[in-house]
Amino acid sequence: MNPLTCSRLNTPYRWLIRGGDLLQPLLLLLFRLWIANVFFKSGLTKIDDWDTTLLLFTEEYHVPLLPPAIAALLATAGELGLSALLALGLGARFAAAGLFILNAVAVISYPGLTEATREFHYYWGMLIATVLAFGPGLLSVDAWLRRWAER
Repeated sequence: MNPLTCSRLNTPYRWLIRGGDLLQPLLLLLFRLWIANVFFKSGLTKIDDWDTTLLLFTEEYHVPLLPPAIAALLATAGELGLSALLALGLGARFAAAGLFILNAVAVISYPGLTEATREFHYYWGMLIATVLAFGPGLLSVDAWLRRWAER
């Protein structure tokens, strides 16, 4: 008798798989909302004091290939717009890809990051990569639109 096919041993494993399947949409929603919150707040901070934002992009953040004013505008628009899309789960993989790039550029362009703040960026990158890999989940506008289009 194969122990993997024995129903008494297999039942707890099936429960574990089923529980994971039920948790996946909730976890993906949590990841999306967590990341959206981080980036949206950062965007709000930037627009709250635009002069300071321009100064930071001129003096501190050294974004490659872009003038500081353009980099500040693109980063702010990306943080606000892409995080809103990600929270809704609308074009979520596109939004996650954009936020992943923003996160990577932040790590590359700001030499003043401490090891602790760099770890936060790595953590956010892993959450974003999870949404990129698995999609936004069933609790998203993308999933609702897909179900609506299949009818």
